[in-house]
Amino acid sequence: MKLLRPIALLAILLSFLCVPIHAAHADGEAPLRLAYVNWKTEVASANLIKAVVETRYDRPCVLTEMSPREMWASVAEGRQDVLVGAWLPRTQADYYREFGTKVDDLGANLAGAQLGLVVPDVNVGRLPNETGQRNAPYIPVTSIPELKDYAKRFNGRIIGIDPGAGVMHRTREALKVYGLDNMRLVEGDEDTMLEELSRAIQRQGWVVVTGWTPHWMFGVWKLRMLEDPKGVFGTAESIHTIARKGLERDMPDVYEFLDHFHWTPKEMGLLMTWIELDDGLDPYGKALRWVETHPAQVNSWIGRRP
Repeated sequence: MKLLRPIALLAILLSFLCVPIHAAHADGEAPLRLAYVNWKTEVASANLIKAVVETRYDRPCVLTEMSPREMWASVAEGRQDVLVGAWLPRTQADYYREFGTKVDDLGANLAGAQLGLVVPDVNVGRLPNETGQRNAPYIPVTSIPELKDYAKRFNGRIIGIDPGAGVMHRTREALKVYGLDNMRLVEGDEDTMLEELSRAIQRQGWVVVTGWTPHWMFGVWKLRMLEDPKGVFGTAESIHTIARKGLERDMPDVYEFLDHFHWTPKEMGLLMTWIELDDGLDPYGKALRWVETHPAQVNSWIGRRP
């Protein structure tokens, strides 16, 4: 009995200590729910938002991976609070027409984005030829209509990503507009597309992929975005921040930050490169590093002086 009494007292004490912990969790800040697509650009931006919200506002932020359409629908229906990967005005125009009146468009968080078809722009060999000039690229194609003439060299394939992506919709349209009957679009995901691209470059093989800027692959390899004379892929686009109705009322400080959030392709490219150099591991840790090394930029978003 003498032994049981201290144990019982200890159990009671621990139970009291646990109460404030659970109460604090229950009464704490509601998390910001952010929907994103598993593309390199959106992984970078989503984790950056999470890093700022959690370190500067002391509010948890939960990231949920979705397809592009589900991402828009979840914000429109209030199941998610925000997305920062709306490619407008063309790429995700269908989703904007369907859900645009049910959400708040906070405007562009990045300007100068571009979609298209991409081939390696790598020279044959590493040394100059006998005239002292660099050898020509091993893939001479410079425009989308030329793909028809080299279809066999490309094995009749355009390597794509997930079927619901805007760049895939535009590529299907390009196949029709340019009469590329001898080419087919291969569905997959961003990682498999990059694996095909990397393998082809290593072997100087012929490959054409769906691509976009900003993207770290343009910093790693020398690539060429094919000319699009009929403008199927459109001109440069912007990536917008889209919030659910009522978020401004529920989280006014975070909403203000999201409204001010904007960065450049170069700044995004830096974070994407950091993530990729670590094989995509710990993108949140890389985002924290970005926040720590760009205090003035972050302070401009949250209304604080550097």
